[in-house]
Amino acid sequence: MPVRQKKEEDVSWFKQHEFSLSLLCFLVILAIISIVIFAQRGPEKSVIQICGDGSFYNSCSITKPYYCDSNGNLIEKASVCSCDANEQINGDSCLNSFQTKPKTISLSYILNGNESKINFVAYQGMSTYLSSLPQDISYSGNETILISDFIFNKINQQDQRQLLLPLAIAIQNITSDRTDQARIAISIVQNIPYGVSNKTTSFFGTKVNYSRYPYQILYDNQGICGEKSELLAFLLRDLGYGTAIFYYPQENHEAVGIKCPVEDSYQKTGYCFVETTGPAIISDSYLQYVGGTVLTSQPEITLVSTGDSLPSGLPEYSDAETMTKLTKGEFVFLGNSKLNNLVNKYGLINEYQIA
Repeated sequence: MPVRQKKEEDVSWFKQHEFSLSLLCFLVILAIISIVIFAQRGPEKSVIQICGDGSFYNSCSITKPYYCDSNGNLIEKASVCSCDANEQINGDSCLNSFQTKPKTISLSYILNGNESKINFVAYQGMSTYLSSLPQDISYSGNETILISDFIFNKINQQDQRQLLLPLAIAIQNITSDRTDQARIAISIVQNIPYGVSNKTTSFFGTKVNYSRYPYQILYDNQGICGEKSELLAFLLRDLGYGTAIFYYPQENHEAVGIKCPVEDSYQKTGYCFVETTGPAIISDSYLQYVGGTVLTSQPEITLVSTGDSLPSGLPEYSDAETMTKLTKGEFVFLGNSKLNNLVNKYGLINEYQIA
């Protein structure tokens, strides 16, 4: 066969199979790309199905009598998960002697600029019981009585914990995002109205305002700075966070510290400042209180719990810096617009002045 005829036949064959060859090349290239991408990404990780407290689906929570169901909700299931020793099983609920004369209170919170509510059942029986407990602290030796002693006396009262747990569970059922859980707890306490108890007690022979336990702040739906701070520390501790109380002796003021990256923390303590008296931005410690007062004294810090930390890079950190500049009267580009955005985002009131 002449060489010319052989070449013509080869060209003719390639033309006939041009589409098939192109498709084959395309598939080979696509396969190579897929292999490279898979090698870079590695095998897909299966999603672990857990509830807001970290419990696995279809298993009991470490918090009795709650059960993590297949929809990711924590529900009461005492018939499976049992109750604490001092409680009685009543169907799937646990009951104790303090659950008398219930009332439902509506707790408001703001998350990412959206206002919502949690309905919480509070019992007069528990509030009355706590009112009967002595608030004085005595030592057998010459030990000095510290403010931390009074803080722990109220925060560590165990009877109230069983009736406060439903609030922590309600927060965990709203979202499994740990940071949002902290945001909701903080906002709930900040939005509880400011108010002083009308009850008095004796302190070294002097009548002073009665200092309520965390549960009583919910039942009364009001509290002052120290009381609300102790309630928030209680909730954050139950949500697994590292917490502290900042006490300012000169101003007689209390605020909460929540564990956060040192570079974002208050005075490099490793805890971010959280005002509880009214709505405020996490980590903003430069607040103007009523009358233009600002916190200037060095706080006494009481460590309440070790635990999780807020992550780095939260928008609250930069928002607090912007708010501090605005509060100090420093120039901020588009200041009025940014102020309005922050007010709406965090539900700030009274021109950011706290009662």
